[in-house]
Amino acid sequence: MDSKIWHPYTPGIGGKEIQIESGTGAYLITKDGRKILDAISSWWVNVHGHGHPYIAEAIGNQAKKLEQVIFAGFTHKPAEDLASRILDFLPGKMGRVFFSDNGSTAIEVALKMALQFHHLSGKRRNKVVALHNAYHGDTFGAMAVGARSTFSEAFKDWLFEVDFIMPPYSNGQDSENEADWAKSLALAEAQLCSNDVAALIVEPLVQGAGGMLMYPKAWLDQLITMAKRYGTIVILDEVFTGFYRTGKPFSTSHLSQLPDIICLSKGLTAGFLPMGLTVCQEFIAKPFYDSDYKTTLYHGHSFTANPLACAAALASLDLFELPDFQPKLNEIVASQFSFYKILLARFPQFLPRNIGTVLALTLRPNDGLDYTHSIRKRIYDYFIERNLLVRPIGNVLYLVPPYCIEIEDLTNLQNEVLQFLNSPDL
Repeated sequence: MDSKIWHPYTPGIGGKEIQIESGTGAYLITKDGRKILDAISSWWVNVHGHGHPYIAEAIGNQAKKLEQVIFAGFTHKPAEDLASRILDFLPGKMGRVFFSDNGSTAIEVALKMALQFHHLSGKRRNKVVALHNAYHGDTFGAMAVGARSTFSEAFKDWLFEVDFIMPPYSNGQDSENEADWAKSLALAEAQLCSNDVAALIVEPLVQGAGGMLMYPKAWLDQLITMAKRYGTIVILDEVFTGFYRTGKPFSTSHLSQLPDIICLSKGLTAGFLPMGLTVCQEFIAKPFYDSDYKTTLYHGHSFTANPLACAAALASLDLFELPDFQPKLNEIVASQFSFYKILLARFPQFLPRNIGTVLALTLRPNDGLDYTHSIRKRIYDYFIERNLLVRPIGNVLYLVPPYCIEIEDLTNLQNEVLQFLNSPDL
């Protein structure tokens, strides 16, 4: 069949793709009946797996009441309930919730909030600082605060200038070397000490699309403290790391220092419907408290706070509160950590790394982190032929399973990784 669909992140147009008929738990079912284990939670969104009946029922019930309403001048109970529960769920005392429709737009909103906050406060701050190897999305603002890479090469002349600082890691592994910490923090302070930096934006603890790069929480605490000392608004991009990916509810849950703005998406609705949230502390919102239209945050979407997506998110939060959720999550975290130890002992050359449910390693590390690396196809083909969806980030092989995965299935998946790494010509 000649497909007329233009697929994302896929070379060529109208190529041959695997047609999925349905999904159940950790598995995707193809049109011809294959069962494929979804080892990456379908781009990290399906935290509870596919087709969860409780979430599906919640969406169906909501659809019978209200499917959509303009969110300017109107509100509805699913949005009010979700905002309240998210504020309770997040660490610290966040104050306001702004709805959007995906991770990239949650980032755009955060940047606009930060820049307009300073503008309304009468401060001329217009610079943004981010981390090297960052990825925050594909819209123009999100691309601008991400690393200049294959993702943004065609658009680099249209992106606003951003200062980048290097976290303390070596090829993706945590660095506990005090000299590395001191050097990176000194460089960060040189960027942040000027009085024109509006915001610092980071992916906390794990830089996902940049290659599952991991860095220490204590370093991030120090960076946040430094940024706030200079009056810089701190934005944490929890689009990937939120909702227990790192073993705790959020990466922020690992920290002693809290951000001013948090961005959420992906696992928010457990993969059922698109939604993004930008959550901020109350002081960020205060300059916008005016009937004057000049203080309005001019950002919105036709489907802002869509009631069906809100219902999906609320149902997902319910599932996190079930008594059997935490023990199951702990099993997965323990299994991934044990596998990390095995990889570290047998294959240290591949720089294995792990936090919570996330495990990654870099093949051909001497080539650097390369999204277009030729080994990517070899990795993908090896696993998909064995009915395992493992979609590498270039030469970075990673596992991010849904929380419903059976430990036996996870063990079999890990064993297949070992088989692949034992290939004589790897």
